[in-house]
Amino acid sequence: MDNITIDKYTIEPTNADKLFFPESGVTKGDLINYYAKIADVMLPHVQGRPITMHRFPDGLEDEGFFQKSVPDYFPDWIDRVTVDTRTDGEQTMAVCNNAAALVYLANQACITPHIWLSRVDRIDFPDKMVFDLDPTRDDFLPIRAAATELRTILDDELGLTSFLMTTGSKGLHIVVPLDRSADFEDVMSFAQSVAAVATDRHPELFTTEQRIENRNAPIYLDIARNAYGQTSVSPYAVRALSAAPIATPVNWDELGDIISAQTFTIWNIESRLNEVGDPWEGIWNQVCSLDEAQDMLDVLFSEVATGDDMTGIS
Repeated sequence: MDNITIDKYTIEPTNADKLFFPESGVTKGDLINYYAKIADVMLPHVQGRPITMHRFPDGLEDEGFFQKSVPDYFPDWIDRVTVDTRTDGEQTMAVCNNAAALVYLANQACITPHIWLSRVDRIDFPDKMVFDLDPTRDDFLPIRAAATELRTILDDELGLTSFLMTTGSKGLHIVVPLDRSADFEDVMSFAQSVAAVATDRHPELFTTEQRIENRNAPIYLDIARNAYGQTSVSPYAVRALSAAPIATPVNWDELGDIISAQTFTIWNIESRLNEVGDPWEGIWNQVCSLDEAQDMLDVLFSEVATGDDMTGIS
């Protein structure tokens, strides 16, 4: 595989012929080429964010590892940020601010970049709120119903604007872009109240029970990613699963046609983008404030807290 020059930086691919995804025939070179091609679409979603790298030096044949701290040998042109972890002191992390950085990470066997919900210029103030819909069994039909109900709460009743993404793994992410006026604590509190309302209204769909053995509904509504220092999978990231699936933004009107969170893969994502473009292209032009929505949410949550029309929270 020839050297790749991008953003005036040159990356020399190593072990490009190594089979990273044996079942689907994807090599390390294929992974590198994918991130080179997707960079222009992916960058607006990852720029300015600390990144946790999910690395697999030998592909899926061996266990990978998560790496938060940027290695000393990374070149100087890879941007860095030092963050306060609030638990283990300071940590210096990589930040992908250009296409070359994405390609370099792929050459370092980073299959999946996971990103913070805030950017380095306002690290304590997230610019998105994430609801992770994680199925508790192998059935995608309930997750489509759950996504629709959650959108009703967020968009129709609270006046927010939500966006949808397949995770490339098992479920869906519903994301609300924020204006960065609320800190992590306030965003988490807001998400907790939304989850309480959702589980109260639809106990047949949602559970917030963390213990897997105690979950009595088909969809685990996970809001834990909204805490400081937590990450979510980046849009258009490859997942470390056999088919090389992609975490893919989708339009809401596509929801009824999605039969799996792994519908889009490294082999078909290019044709999809050629057909529909990036459904999240304008996401940062539709940021929301939680201030007015909080007043409306307080009303909805009061019905849960006081027992009005309650059927129980999982």
